[in-house]
Amino acid sequence: MSSFTFDAIGTAWRVDSGAELDPATRRRILELTDEYDAVYSRFRTDSAVSALARAGGSLTLPDSGAELGALYTTLYRITGGSMSPLVGSVLEHQGYDAAYSLTPRGPASAAPRWEDGLEWKGNILTARRPVLLDIGAAGKGQLVDLVGAFLASAGYDDVLVDASGDMLHRGLRPLTVALEHPYDPTSAIGTVVLDNRALCASASNRRAWGDGLHHVVDAATGRSVERVVATWVLAADTMTADALATALFLTEPDNLAAEFEFDYVQVFSDGRARYSPSLNGALF
Repeated sequence: MSSFTFDAIGTAWRVDSGAELDPATRRRILELTDEYDAVYSRFRTDSAVSALARAGGSLTLPDSGAELGALYTTLYRITGGSMSPLVGSVLEHQGYDAAYSLTPRGPASAAPRWEDGLEWKGNILTARRPVLLDIGAAGKGQLVDLVGAFLASAGYDDVLVDASGDMLHRGLRPLTVALEHPYDPTSAIGTVVLDNRALCASASNRRAWGDGLHHVVDAATGRSVERVVATWVLAADTMTADALATALFLTEPDNLAAEFEFDYVQVFSDGRARYSPSLNGALF
């Protein structure tokens, strides 16, 4: 098993493959991640998303943008507006901005309502006024899928793409993955079996910068979520697993199960844990 490690979209990546990745394949992976970042990063002044924040208007996304928009549309509806791509303004207001000031600019305030300022039809985004998007709840997962699809098209069929815990597995050998304890990174609360599926995690302690301030935010209130502290989701694709890992902070699993197929683990702030009956794994 060979490994290719690199940094992209502000995090560490690793691609494990049963066959050595040739130089052209490695270059194309780096190009894919940079192309995605150039469209969606709110931390880059030269990104398409940053241009939308300055002036509004229309933006033509890559073809994969249509799938991303459809997923966000569904989750915005299911969560009653709590999960929204317009959460960027809330995160910036709380101090999680392009300069990483980590200094709140005042009391919490809700994100703009999607229906008031944004249209997302297919791969065309239209903002009626300047808006700051943040698609981090699903974007990293989608990029993992795009890298995985490219590797499959290049003939690599035994791979694990791991973007700092957002994982896509394809191959004949299932993997056992530990679930990191949300309060102790040196221990695990359980394990799951990853077998030709995606696994994504979200935890409020991963990006926290003040009392009650972290990156998992309810767009409808502008406040960081307190009841849930960690989630894991297994699904067929990484974009869905990534998005549902955030959605489980904002709504009940049954609300999501009506429209998605997935397995999950939730850990609550009072120490309780909840998991799907069909989970292929165990909690300690």
